[in-house]
Amino acid sequence: MTQQQTGARPKQGDELDLTIESLAHGGNGVARTEGYVVFVKGAVPGDRVRARVEKRKRAYAEARAVELLEPSPERVEPRAPHPGAPWQVLPYERQLEEKHSQVEDALTRLGGFSDPPVEPIVPAVEQWRYRNKLEYSFGEDESGRLVLGFHRPGRWNDIDDVTEDILASERIDGVRERVKEWCRDEGLSAYDRRDNTGFLRNLVVREGRRTGQLQVRVVTSPGEFNADGLAAVLEDAHGVLWTQTEGVAETTREGSTKLLRGKKTIEDEICGLRFRISPEAFFQTNTEMAEILYGTAMELAGLSGRERVFDLFSGIGTIALAMSTEAREVFGVEVIEQAVADAIQNARLNGVDNARFFAGDVRLAMRELVEEAGRPDVLVVDPPRAGLSAKIVRRILGAEPTRIVYVSCNPTTLAPNARQMVEGGYRLDAVRPVDMFPQTPHIECVAALSRA
Repeated sequence: MTQQQTGARPKQGDELDLTIESLAHGGNGVARTEGYVVFVKGAVPGDRVRARVEKRKRAYAEARAVELLEPSPERVEPRAPHPGAPWQVLPYERQLEEKHSQVEDALTRLGGFSDPPVEPIVPAVEQWRYRNKLEYSFGEDESGRLVLGFHRPGRWNDIDDVTEDILASERIDGVRERVKEWCRDEGLSAYDRRDNTGFLRNLVVREGRRTGQLQVRVVTSPGEFNADGLAAVLEDAHGVLWTQTEGVAETTREGSTKLLRGKKTIEDEICGLRFRISPEAFFQTNTEMAEILYGTAMELAGLSGRERVFDLFSGIGTIALAMSTEAREVFGVEVIEQAVADAIQNARLNGVDNARFFAGDVRLAMRELVEEAGRPDVLVVDPPRAGLSAKIVRRILGAEPTRIVYVSCNPTTLAPNARQMVEGGYRLDAVRPVDMFPQTPHIECVAALSRA
């Protein structure tokens, strides 16, 4: 049923004829019907679409474009269907303009900065095939044939088969296709979360862009299969692993992992340093742009070789070890113990002796770290998308660093955190957006603050 434009708010399931005015943070199109805001997935400014309402709230509705009635003059032909590349229908220069604008908007609207010091966005080195890690899901098509690809937008139980992944390298494409054909030949079934049946769940492929090493991990339900046969098909991989999990959640981070062949870790290089990466460790998925991101953080940190640096949420030590080459000493804090172990190992791998890593919750570990190491000259923070809690911000302010470098994957949480720091006695000196993820709405920034 198509909702009549009578001023009544649309209901869930209504279909609306909408013209997209702009893009919201997160990449959805923004339209209005009788003044009521509708966020539309799968549409870009200038599009006229038929959209089906999926959620209705008092101030706005969320909808999905089900038919493109009239394309935007800016729209370009997509290279291939890909739910992870929704902005491929926009020219790349337009993507950069939108991301820069959204950073400014967040700092102005959510951070209260009247003239935020946003620098020009750094464009990506590669616009396509830049990801070093991909996670695919197994499923079945209408005929019951095994497929391996991505969840269909808005249809969590339906998997669209992939034959070419425009964000992955040709080598990863080849691995996925070999695994899919082998699993078909073996007659293996896909896991179905609706009734908790089937075997194959996910395929996770990691590639060392600088080393050429491949890590392949198959995630299944508990059971048995010809593991040696799979390993033989992947003879060019540096390591082949098998994870078994009993949970029903769509995650590759649970269960027990067994090494089938090769090594459990791979290595890659960033900023002249070599990093050993465990199967579930976080490592930036765009190697080339991660190097630029970390280089930007080092530049804005203004290191001279005399500074004591704290790196919060330090992960496997990528930023901390990069900073160690230009600082007197670096201390990393990370809550995940395996990541801390990886960071210590990476320091040894690179012969770094001025970086130390500690396992602990940032909210609790900061005071003890200041007591043991002294106050930091530079404090680097690289939080998850949710940003920093008010308590962590207070801990940072209490440490009284001369400079703060905030690496952000979400400008809408960077903005209020930056405002809290400014109210705590700091000045926002610069914000530099870096395009880590072309063809997507995701935005990374590096912000620099100094004591006012």
